[in-house]
Amino acid sequence: MEHIVNTLIPIFSLILLGYFFKTIKFPSTDFWPMADKFTYYVLMPSLLVYKVSTSNIDLEQTLGLVITALLSILIVFSSLLVLNFFVKFNNKAFTSIMQGGIRFNTYVFLAFVDSVYGDNGLVLAAIVMAFVIPFINVLCVSTFAIFVRDGKFSFLSFFKTIIKNPLILACAIGGIINAGDVTLPIVALKSLTILSGAALPIGLLSVGVGLEFRYLKSAKKELITSVFAKLLYFPMVIYGVGLVFGLNSEMLAIVVVFGAMPTAVSAYILARELGGDVSLMASIITLQTLLCMFTLFLVVPIL
Repeated sequence: MEHIVNTLIPIFSLILLGYFFKTIKFPSTDFWPMADKFTYYVLMPSLLVYKVSTSNIDLEQTLGLVITALLSILIVFSSLLVLNFFVKFNNKAFTSIMQGGIRFNTYVFLAFVDSVYGDNGLVLAAIVMAFVIPFINVLCVSTFAIFVRDGKFSFLSFFKTIIKNPLILACAIGGIINAGDVTLPIVALKSLTILSGAALPIGLLSVGVGLEFRYLKSAKKELITSVFAKLLYFPMVIYGVGLVFGLNSEMLAIVVVFGAMPTAVSAYILARELGGDVSLMASIITLQTLLCMFTLFLVVPIL
């Protein structure tokens, strides 16, 4: 229990510090969008390439891990569709509920797994991410295509975006290096190590910068539904599916932590670009990010 507390407090302290920097506009309002872009395209891929390429990976054992994650996402996705059939949310609002229900924050996920489960856990997290990121994006964009038809969308450009996703590419490159038993030069390894060390701290600060409290006053049933779906329902579903597939304790812990993650900050961008409810999306991101500290505090010790 003490270890979990000592892990969660630094992670959320960095998130809140990022929000503080945003309020005082330090270093500047233009700095953080560029820092987030640099983290997404350089620092985080460096971390994933380094960890995946230098670890022992048993693909046969991780198959159940990946299937558990994908099936759980599909169950939550289907459950929200069924709920919407009865409740009949506003179409734009429902796209935000869905994004809040199935997306996850990469930075918080990797930072927490790295702190609690170490290098092996981080590699398992990277394997999960390599498969769930494109799957989640397909489901989310499909939701927009069905419920918000006025959004401009091209399947070709969408799949190009998935293929070019730096996190997926990093996992693929690391996997190829690992499978090919390629030994990277010491200079390359040390460079990746240094870049990797900066990825998670700056990523967590960027999460804090993305918090928006101004929309929380207009919280409605949509906000409560999305928070419940992501922070309570999703972890329970993925825990049950993991038990069915007989995951070992470490893998089960990784997927449950994945399920308990708050939604991604990038969900706001997708809502803005494809015609979703941006104010609701901002509220969902903010509230889930704050509340996930308590859900993790409750869930992880049980695992």
